[in-house]
Amino acid sequence: MALLVMGVLLWAATHLSPSVSPGTRAALVGKLGENGYKGVFSLLLFAAIALIVVGWRGVEQPEYLYFLPAWTRHAGMLVVVIGFILMGAANYPSRIKRVIRHPQLTGFTLWALAHLAMNGESRSVVLFGGLALWAVLEIVFINRRDTEWVKPEAPGWGREVVGVVITLAVVVLFVFIHPWIAGVAIR
Repeated sequence: MALLVMGVLLWAATHLSPSVSPGTRAALVGKLGENGYKGVFSLLLFAAIALIVVGWRGVEQPEYLYFLPAWTRHAGMLVVVIGFILMGAANYPSRIKRVIRHPQLTGFTLWALAHLAMNGESRSVVLFGGLALWAVLEIVFINRRDTEWVKPEAPGWGREVVGVVITLAVVVLFVFIHPWIAGVAIR
């Protein structure tokens, strides 16, 4: 479990540092160059993901902390799909960006909270609870750093629909690869 905790903390610290301390990022870019900074950032994230995966799989007998009613499983799956749609909307022109300032982080939060609702064992609480907390803090710190929100223009409906369809295709892909990523099939 220690590796899982370390991975979540490294993920959060790496992502939070530019929004909490933009001066540190600027100093590192000045020292390493933009590509050097991105390289170090990427290596830290790769290490965080590796720690999370090894830590997750290393918990052989997770302790169940709570059980929620069976219907939360179906509601949770719907919330995961909504989370993916929001995360996808961050990557293309979308009306969602006119309503939600941080669609990727909001979608990530929904994804994590849905996983918390569907999985009550200790490793899930550490992973998804930690990631949800990180995403909410990231939104708060980015809003504090970038005070003004400039809403983008609304795209045409065709572009919007294509973006949602591509995102739904990604959801289907994740359903199929979930057993290899998490070691758990989606039922």
